[in-house]
Amino acid sequence: MRIGVNAFLFSFPFTNEGTVWFKTFKRWGFDCVEIPVDNPDGIDPEYVRAELDKAGLPCATVCGMFGLDRDLRGDAQAQKNSIDYLKKCIDYAVILGAHSVIGPVYSAVGRVGGAPPKERARQWKLVVRNLKKVCRYAEKKGIRICLEPLNRFETDFINTCEQGLQMIKDVGSPALKLHLDTFHMNIEEKFQPKAIRKAGRHLGHLHACGCDRGTPGKDHIDWPGIGAALKAIRYDGDVVIESFSHEMEMIATAAAIWRPIEKSPEVLARGGLRFLRKALA
Repeated sequence: MRIGVNAFLFSFPFTNEGTVWFKTFKRWGFDCVEIPVDNPDGIDPEYVRAELDKAGLPCATVCGMFGLDRDLRGDAQAQKNSIDYLKKCIDYAVILGAHSVIGPVYSAVGRVGGAPPKERARQWKLVVRNLKKVCRYAEKKGIRICLEPLNRFETDFINTCEQGLQMIKDVGSPALKLHLDTFHMNIEEKFQPKAIRKAGRHLGHLHACGCDRGTPGKDHIDWPGIGAALKAIRYDGDVVIESFSHEMEMIATAAAIWRPIEKSPEVLARGGLRFLRKALA
């Protein structure tokens, strides 16, 4: 099990300039890095891969992000944008040596309000159809798509492990896995360890965040239970710290980070790493 950090704790939007952090992440003791790709045209994946290799730091995953113009249950243009974007992320994952593209790869983040049952059923079928197209492409490239349930304030579509597993079943592709996040689970799951056990072999990625989006371990989350659940399902994937800093204004606004959660991003990252090494050993 590798422990990594999402680069947008220190660099958002991530560009070629963000690669200056790779050597620091390696020096701090991280096993891998997660690279957020908001704008595929904003980075040169060949250059980023070269900098990863120089630092001796593997890329764990490419983190995809959906806005209003990317939505697999949106209008025809948003659907096309989403499929094209995810294919580009898959291509980047191949170049970067990552094994997965992860995130809420089904709808625009922030789209909430709910829908009547018939409309929700229509949207569900639409996302299934579109994810099948994306997964066929991912299968050919040897890349996994890890679908992340978000909390109710960020999406009204997939909030729980159970809903994510239903989408995986309906899509029916070996490339589609589940991506769980301790912050979102803290809101939506009654018992996080139980959700992890339920995910079982379908769990492809885990984000480790404090209950306030801060440092893992400086919170009330049942980390011993999570560690035991990961061991029970023989999880051997990556665990990545995906927390945010109010200093990164764009992502802080999107994630509603209105105050300093920790003294600095470095304190959060290094403290979280030390804790996870012990908690998940």
